[in-house]
Amino acid sequence: MTRISWTLQALDDVESIRRYVARDSEEYASLLVSRFLQAVERLSDFPVSGRIVPEVGDAQLREVISGSYRIVYRVLDDEVVIVTVHHGARLLRFT
Repeated sequence: MTRISWTLQALDDVESIRRYVARDSEEYASLLVSRFLQAVERLSDFPVSGRIVPEVGDAQLREVISGSYRIVYRVLDDEVVIVTVHHGARLLRFT
């Protein structure tokens, strides 16, 4: 099993999304966060199961889709690092 960790950026992204959605529905905000966690959970067994991020083309930088959101992660030797959670309608930029 591969270890999963989250960057501070990714955690901030999830919290920002949760707060935004919670303005309309606390219940849906909680459900959305649960779906993010479920989407990431499978990466411990299948770390390269997500697609390569097309904007970057680096085999180590991959993503899984959860609803309208892209969960971008980096595959390392024994770890998957969640880099960001990003709405699919927004431009994804990496520096």
